[in-house]
Parts: sequence; structure tokens; C-alpha cells
Amino acid sequence: MTNDKGKVYLVGAGPGDAAYLTVKAYNLLAAAEVLVYDALIDAQLLQCVPPDCLKLDVGKRGGKPSTNQAEINKLLVNYCQQGKQVVRLKSGDPLIFGRCTSEIEALKVSGCDFELVPGISSALAAPLLAGIPLTDPVLSRCFAVFTAHEPEVLDWEAVSRLETLVILMGGQHLPEIVHQLMQHGRSHLIPIAIIRWAGTPDQQIWTAQLGNILEQTTGLSLSPSVIVIGEVVGLRKYLQPEKIDDQDSTTATTPSPPAMSTNLPLHRPTFAQPLTSKTILVTRSVGQSSQFSDRLIALGATVIEMPTLEIGPPSSWQDLDNAIANLSNFDWLILTSTNGIDYFFERLIAQGKDTRALAGIKIAVVGEKTAQSLKQHSLQPDFIPPNFVADSLVENFPEELHGKKVLFPRVESGGREVLVKELTAKGAKIIEVAAYQSCCPNSIPPAAELALQNRKVNVITFASSKTVQFFCQLTHNIFSRNSDANQFLEGVCIASIGPQTSKTCHSLFGRVDVEAQEYTLDGLTQALITWATNS
Repeated sequence: MTNDKGKVYLVGAGPGDAAYLTVKAYNLLAAAEVLVYDALIDAQLLQCVPPDCLKLDVGKRGGKPSTNQAEINKLLVNYCQQGKQVVRLKSGDPLIFGRCTSEIEALKVSGCDFELVPGISSALAAPLLAGIPLTDPVLSRCFAVFTAHEPEVLDWEAVSRLETLVILMGGQHLPEIVHQLMQHGRSHLIPIAIIRWAGTPDQQIWTAQLGNILEQTTGLSLSPSVIVIGEVVGLRKYLQPEKIDDQDSTTATTPSPPAMSTNLPLHRPTFAQPLTSKTILVTRSVGQSSQFSDRLIALGATVIEMPTLEIGPPSSWQDLDNAIANLSNFDWLILTSTNGIDYFFERLIAQGKDTRALAGIKIAVVGEKTAQSLKQHSLQPDFIPPNFVADSLVENFPEELHGKKVLFPRVESGGREVLVKELTAKGAKIIEVAAYQSCCPNSIPPAAELALQNRKVNVITFASSKTVQFFCQLTHNIFSRNSDANQFLEGVCIASIGPQTSKTCHSLFGRVDVEAQEYTLDGLTQALITWATNS
């Protein structure tokens, strides 16, 4: 989308899962300058747009504040007239109960260019994903789709005569639907299915008969749902690939389809994957590699990345530069993170030096990942503690520390005070210098905020104490609008990479549900597999 003239694309996002997005829709998202999206879209779709894309949530949900239609129309027109390429993303198909007419009229009146891009409607996808055919040579020679948003305006006498009914927006009006159909001659024995959150890992299905479905669903939230009524519902037991519970009422989760061969940012392997149906929020540094996320995705998880840590230079290079100028005075160099290595060697080169300046200095690192980062500079560590935590470094140090001069480049604030204290207690002279600074990003990615607000997250992973602290800082507004963090995260698994991170989790959340036995991302992955297998 490189046109000088603005254009609005009215795009269908499909029934839910990002895997059901059309290729054209994905390509439009990948080049969008402005994204105007509804409440029911998959949060993962927000990761398909460029980083600088303006994202506007105009979702309409019953009982919650929402943007009125006139304001949505105005947004589309204004950004189009500014020459922007705008994607108006709607769940399902934009012209099936999508309220597109008003938006199209506003665009035409203002002379704005627009294009309609179809999506898979939940009216068709939900029954299919539940194993329910809408047509059958004997049981259903036709079907009708309608909305029960305003049940009082429907011609129930005509509706009740149709063989198969597909009802959208009917969860809150189920008692009225049942009453009207039975009042107009529909048998109380006719099968009915309610499919909630179709096409997502949270999909639930209830099947019963028209006369007892209310008993099966009393007190349950049924929105958003697609309701199917007709004899074809009874065919579900014969068309499902997996065995269905024989009880009248069932609750089931559907597996996601195999990943497409496009460059979609999300792939959900199916069936025998231990993390299938789990949505995992991965907190990490801005710009950090997504290898950990890739591991989780390969195990079946839906992954939403939330940068909660921004790494940058310290407020002053003076102390680090002075230390580099006097490297020959040190016996040991201790590096506890890849960030420390990156900024230390950046300044080493900036001072006109290279790795030869480290001749005669022994190097200790914490963790294999830090050791691998050091090897990228053609250096081998002299010591790696057996446990991947800094405290283990003191306990297992390979030589007497008394009288040793140790250089410790570290984060400017909030670093490892315990490590410094224990090394000093052993008689070492520790020179701490700020090599980098970690701070909290300015905002939460929309995908992460949407998932948290809609309580779609099953697990949150933390790989450092700072990510825990900054997560709480970033989500303060979300929690304060609803409840405190502990209540808001009830039922969400808190997963920690190790003891220090767990200590911070206990301080701020009051609990840790999963802790890695080996304090690495591989160890955290294995801990999540064990948790998912046993839960």
C-alpha cells in the first residue's frame, strides 16, 4: 500500500483465530498505516501490522464503553483524507451483520476510496468447526442466518418453519428464542448447539434439545456465540474426528488448523502438542530475539509478546570508560548478562581497544547464554558457575577472592546488590560501573492489552525481576480500572525463570505457580511443559 492517495480497506478478520485470516487480509495488515479494529478480533492480528501503525480500538461490546458509529465513520474519513492506508478490521465478514453500510456511505459522501475484503463468517465457520453440517440431502435442504440482537422484530412464525437456523448474537436472548420457537410449533426435541468463541483456543460447545438447553446453560456466559438449531446438529457425533462425550451437554475445545505457509507471526501446531490451547504472554526486552516464543509456539501455544524492559546506555559512560582505561589493574571481569557484554565491548571498541586489552584478566560469566554471547567476541570464559544464578558464582568461585580486584559492569540501577555484598565479604575489591540502563517502555502493545482486558491469557512468563516490576507498572491502569492485580490475574499461571525472579513475583503477586529448575529459557520451557501436562 504505497499509494499517495488514501484508501480504506473494510476487511473481514474471520471467526477468531489468526490462522483463519485470508492471505489478502494479512498482506493488507502488514502494510497498514492505520488500523481501526473491533472487539472480537484475535489479539494476535494486532501483531501483523507494522510497528509504527496507528491502532485504534473501536470495539462495541454490550454493557461496556464503546465508540459510537458516527465517530468511527469520522475516523475512517479523516485518516483516508490524510492520505493514509487504513484497514477497518471487523470480525467475520464485513457485510454479514458488520454495520458496514454506514461506514461505506460516509466514505462515498466524502469521496474516499475504499475496498471490501471478504472474511470467513462465524455463521459458516462455527458450525463447521463444531462438526455440524448446515445442509444435508435429507435433514436440511436449506438454512437461514439471522441475528437475535432484536428478537422482537423477527417473524417467528416464518422462522420456525425453516429446517436449520443459524443465530448470531443470541446468547443473551436464548430464553426468548426457545420460547418463540416452541410457541410457534417447533418440537422441544429438536437438537440445538451453542458454539462460544468459535475458532479460538477457548471454543466451547453445548449440545442439547430445545426443551432442555436452558437447564444445561443456566448461569453460564454464552457470548459471543453462534446457535445452530435443527436435525443436522445430531450429525455432529458422526462427523467429529475425535470421540464426543455421550452426554446431552458437552463442553469441548477445538484444535487449531495447521499453520499456513505464509509469513504469519503466529503458528499453532495441532493435536499432541503439550501447550495446545494455552495462551502465553511472554514478557521480554524491547528488540529481544523471539527464540523463546518460537519454542512455545512449536509446542502448540498461542504466544503474545509484551516488551516490558527497554535497554539503553547509562546516564554517563565516565566510570566504564575509566575502568577500561585501567583494565590491567583488574584480576577478574564479571559479566552477568548479555546486555552487560554488549555494552562493555561497545565501549571497549569506542576507546580504541579490542579483546587484547583483556590479556591477563580472567572472565567469569553467569549462564550459558552469557557465555555464548562472550564467545561471539572470540573469548572463552574462565569460570561459569554450575547454577545459572549470580549467587552461585560466589559459592563456587575457583580461587581465593581476598585481595582480588574485580570489575563488574552492570545495570545502572536495581542490579545484583547481594552479589556485590558477598564478593566484598570474601575480601574482594569490587569496582561497579554502569554499563547500561534498563527502563520501562512507554506503553503496552495493543495485542497484549486486549488479551489481558479480555482475560484471554493462561500463562505469563518472567525472565527477570525487572520484567515483573515493569509489567506491574505498565498494567497498573488496566488493573486499577477493574480490580487489584492479584484478583485480575486469578487463574493465570505465573511462570518464573529462577529464584530471584520468583522472589519479586511473590512480592508483587503473592505467588509463583511455575519456577524453572534450570534457570534458563530452556528450563522455563520445560517447566511449562510439565505444568501443562499435569494441569
